[in-house]
Amino acid sequence: MEKRPDQEVEPRRSGHHGRRDSDDFFGLDVERMSPRSQVTTSLAVLIPVAIAGVLVLTLAANLWWLVFVFGWMIFPAFGLLVRGIAGLSEGPSEPAVADSRERELLEALQRRGELTPAQAAMETTLTVNEADKMLEDLAAKGHLDVKVRGGGLFYGLWEDGSGAHRRELGDEE
Repeated sequence: MEKRPDQEVEPRRSGHHGRRDSDDFFGLDVERMSPRSQVTTSLAVLIPVAIAGVLVLTLAANLWWLVFVFGWMIFPAFGLLVRGIAGLSEGPSEPAVADSRERELLEALQRRGELTPAQAAMETTLTVNEADKMLEDLAAKGHLDVKVRGGGLFYGLWEDGSGAHRRELGDEE
């Protein structure tokens, strides 16, 4: 079989000599998993292994050695469980997706001064509907100033009196 350059195999993320990364759990990237997913995944491994161990020792005592065959899975699964529980007790380490999208929208407002929902969608990763809803929510809570021009709604950050006065002075000069 001939290896073609357009079909290269993706490089493995393993360390030296085929060892897996420390953040690799049976092929799953633990770093990208939420703490809740870590706990769920570890329990999905621990519970069946524990039940199988009890069944082997009670129903087929002469097959006791099978406990060692599947017992090796307990250690990484237990480590993942502890890591997930620790992550849950710390609280979210990264801002939620909604928070990052709101931040992205506010940064676009700061750059442009004022935006329509369509302009916000062009400046951010939000869709027009998402931008419209977020802008409406922020305006309803009093965080944004809303202006109507030419039949369109323009959302902007509130300006204090000195900022508006400075802009007017800058326009006159």
